[in-house]
Amino acid sequence: MKAWELEKCIDEFGTEIYRFCMKLCMDKADAEDLYQQTFLKALESGMELDWEQNPKALFFSFAYNLWKSEQRKNARRSAIAPCVNLDETTEHSLRSAENIEENLSRQELVAETQKIIGSLPEKVRIPLTLYYLFDQPVDEIAKEIKKPPGTVKSRLFKGRSLIKKRLEELGYGK
Repeated sequence: MKAWELEKCIDEFGTEIYRFCMKLCMDKADAEDLYQQTFLKALESGMELDWEQNPKALFFSFAYNLWKSEQRKNARRSAIAPCVNLDETTEHSLRSAENIEENLSRQELVAETQKIIGSLPEKVRIPLTLYYLFDQPVDEIAKEIKKPPGTVKSRLFKGRSLIKKRLEELGYGK
């Protein structure tokens, strides 16, 4: 891949790749590293970019594979010497003071939903993220994760069901 092609790709769909990296990593610093590694890998690969195909899917695949590799590496490392994150507190500010109770309940629902999605197995979380946040069709997701479209559909269904079930257990949506 040539540098000018990479520049064009960054301009066209760099923000979508960055958002995908953020959803995978759930951390800004790690997402920025993954984002840079994704485009570096594309540049180093020497592949010919086919603009007739979906080049954005190629970058999603690079990002996903790099992230998955990093997850495996971290799992091996934590089996040897576990790490503890001491800074787990986060602050959320209210968007408006008009209806504090409604805003607080919405924030709690969003936080619970994000927590549930973060706790889902990787094989369910990745298709959900690609489908709902990046509006990718089932066929493209199937190509990226190298599974049949039927498997992607069943994982989307399972993910929605798990989210709904866990939210109902917490008292939402009754």
